Amino acid sequence: MVRRFLIKVLVSALALWAADYFLAGLSVAGGITGYLIAGLVLGTLNTFIRPVLKLLTLPLILLSLGSFTVVINALILWSVPRITTAVSITGLWTLLWATLIVSVVNMLFEPNTDK
Repeated sequence: MVRRFLIKVLVSALALWAADYFLAGLSVAGGITGYLIAGLVLGTLNTFIRPVLKLLTLPLILLSLGSFTVVINALILWSVPRITTAVSITGLWTLLWATLIVSVVNMLFEPNTDK
């Protein structure tokens, strides 16, 4: 369980690096340490807050055929700069593109959680 959480933190840090690389409106300060801190914040929010939000918004998720999860992911990513000063996101479009990049990287690199 701890190993899975550490992998989630590292994958989140990698996802933020990818978003920082491709988007001018997103920046992570502090080098590797900044990415790891931001990854820890994002990984923690995805582990503990995201399931609660998905449960609370289940009717909207079902009505939108799952598309509302993008809003939840954007809300989680929007929260990261409010928790740590290492991350800066400017603009709604940057947030939406960063949400898509982070989601794709997490989907590609995160291990199977069914085990």
